Amino acid sequence: MVEFVSYNGKYPNLCGGLLIIKVNGKKHELRFCLSSGGNCYIDNNNKEIVTQGDWRINKRMLEFYYPELMPFKKAIEDVINKNIEKGCCGGCL
Repeated sequence: MVEFVSYNGKYPNLCGGLLIIKVNGKKHELRFCLSSGGNCYIDNNNKEIVTQGDWRINKRMLEFYYPELMPFKKAIEDVINKNIEKGCCGGCL
């Protein structure tokens, strides 16, 4: 079971925060592990565009630093998308 505890990412680096979750009652602190499902870019009219989408866990980071959490990847993504506002914040512009 995956439980959301907290997340402290904020503009201009919404995706770069510390995610704290509990998995089967054990606390885990994951740093810089989220990827925004949104985008930010400048269009052909020089207008800044920021879209938002569901969060994803960085699979490579999870495999390397937190391999014990790989079986819970989908459940972690589900819980963060229920508890953290959708990214992207546009800070990359």
